[in-house]
This record gives sequence, structure tokens and C-alpha cells, in this order.
Amino acid sequence: MKTFLFLSWRDIRSPKSGGAEVHTHGLMRCFLQEGCRVIHFAPVYESLPTEEEIDGITYLRQGGIASVIKKARKYYHQHKNEIDYVVDQCNTHRFFTRFWVPQKKRIFYIHQLTKEIWDINMKFPLSWIGKHTENAMLRLQRFDWTITVSESTRDDLLKVGFQKERIVIVPNAANEEILGLPLPPVSLKLPHTFLYAGRYSKYKGIDAAIKALGMVKAYCGKVKLHILGKKDEDVIRDMIAPLAQEYGFSYGVSEDCDVVLHGFVSGEEKYQWMRDSYALLFPSLREGWGIIVTEAAALGTPSIVYDSPGCRDAVNYGKAGYLCKENTSEELARLMLNCMQNEAEYSEKRQSAYDFAQRFSWKENQKIVKAFLESLA
Repeated sequence: MKTFLFLSWRDIRSPKSGGAEVHTHGLMRCFLQEGCRVIHFAPVYESLPTEEEIDGITYLRQGGIASVIKKARKYYHQHKNEIDYVVDQCNTHRFFTRFWVPQKKRIFYIHQLTKEIWDINMKFPLSWIGKHTENAMLRLQRFDWTITVSESTRDDLLKVGFQKERIVIVPNAANEEILGLPLPPVSLKLPHTFLYAGRYSKYKGIDAAIKALGMVKAYCGKVKLHILGKKDEDVIRDMIAPLAQEYGFSYGVSEDCDVVLHGFVSGEEKYQWMRDSYALLFPSLREGWGIIVTEAAALGTPSIVYDSPGCRDAVNYGKAGYLCKENTSEELARLMLNCMQNEAEYSEKRQSAYDFAQRFSWKENQKIVKAFLESLA
């Protein structure tokens, strides 16, 4: 039995757990199902135990965001004779296994590069340092076996010097409970409902989605935007409120508002809003994949996305959804109007998005992991 030690700065139960952590947990389950022992090592968070088992995976938690690197290194050296492979997950944070794990045991795991996100999420000088050292940091792992989630990220890694034959793509997979469901009928309710689901983050494009809604509303009036995700009062005050004044729309928690702020919702509520929406707006500047796009497609709702890494992959380069020609709010608004006005094309996009989504299951990923294990052997 091979033992895999996964290292990450967050785990499935961390307060800021997101799509990357969901993918990691699913990936580890695939290794487990192939007869491997799997251990996940991450920082400890308040109220979470230092050790627990979830779905057969051993979760260990020690240290903080910085000290977890030293803790992981100590744990590895204490158990190196039992550990066959160490998986260093890079999500901005990394464990620098290049310096303390032999190459034959190293696997690098990355969802996306950070690139321009440094300028959006960090202030100078940290943004400059992060942006200008990212490639050098990545090159430390360029000869390692590497797991990623999309062709876009693989291509970015190849430009840095990674070896194509040592990169395996394990895509994001939709929840099994929504795959294979019949394609629901189109909602003909007015006003046309669009959906944004995700963090209140500029790089995720929440501002672009709201601006586009304002433009479309000014043109035809019969449109509304529902926003799902944990509320950020600073973003509401500093961005949404000024845009509402500029474009003349209402916002709030009432269903009568033009922009409805739902806050965090359950998985079932999220799926219901996907079913009831005309299209998902996903104008993110960079993603590993964009699992929210696949989930919406599986429920019969196509997405309008920016032509950016991960997003273009999730809509099959425009064949299974709407791909912006330019990454602007104006282009987003144009495609929203196209959804509403071109019924034949919209029906075709719905069907192609639905069909494409059916490919992305953990059952299919299990086959990829099995082949990867054979390559390691």
C-alpha cells in the first residue's frame, strides 16, 4: 500500500475552504479508492481538531500559515520511511518540498497561476514581489510529476519549463447528485434572471457582472441579477452602492430588488437558483477551472465567461457556453442580451453546455488517477 502525504494551507473544513479544497478532497478519495493510504497536512484552525478522519482520509492540522511548513517538514522526516510520495499543493502558499523531499517522492499540485491577481489582491510591494518571483518559484518544481486541473494551467506551466509528459490533468468534477439529471425546460419567467455565485472579489468579476446588469437594464428593463456568496459589507458599500446610483438599479435582500444579495446559501439552494436562472455570469480573470460553470451547465444553465485561463476551458472554448471576445462589462452585457434575444442559439448553448458537463465526474477522474499511479510505478 502506497502512502501519499498531501500538503496544503487549507483543507475541506477550513473557514475559507473553496473549490480548490473540494477538488483536493475528491482527488484524495480517488487515491484512496485505488488502495492508497492518504494523509492531509494543513494549518490548525480554531474549533477544528488537530486530527480527524473524513471519508477514510486522515486530516492532520498543526501550526499556522507560515509555521505549518516547518511542522510538515518535521512530520515528514519522522515518517519518511512510511511515506512514498509528498504532494505539495501550490495555491499561492507552498511548502518548498524541493528542498527537503527527494525528487522521486515529489508531486506538485497546482490549480492556477496567480499572475495579474497579485496586482488586484495585494498592495505594493508585496504585489510586485509576488508577481516577479512566481515563475522562479514554479521552476523549482518543473521536473516533478505535476497534477493540475485544466489545459490552460498546463499550458502556463509549459511556458515556465515544466515537462508535458510529467503533467496530468485531473479536471474539476461536478457533484454526482446533479450529473445525469434530465435537462430542465427553459424558465420563461420575466424579468430574465441572471446569476453570479462566488466571492465578492474584483478578480472574480463581481463588479463586471453588476455593471453589465446595469447596462442591460438600461436597454430593456426586464432583467435582474441574483448574487450568491458570503457578503462583504465593504464591497457592498464601496462598489455596489456607487454602481447602483450610477446605473439606477436597486439592491438588497428583497426579491423585488434588481440586484438581490442572498449571502451564503446551501448547496440545494444554489442548485435551485442555477435551474431558475437564464445564465450564470462568470467574468473571472483567472481560474483553475471554474467548477461553478460545470455545475450550472449540468442543471441546464449556460454560462457567460471571460476569455481567461480556466474559464475558457469550462465552456469548451465557447462551444459549451458563451465566451467573451473582449473581457469587458460591455461584452458581458452584449452576450446577456444575445441570450435573451436569440432563442435558437440559446437553446443550442444550453444543450451543448449540458452535454459537456456530463463528462466531468469523479468516476472519470478515477480512471485518470489509476493511470497516473501506473505511471508513477
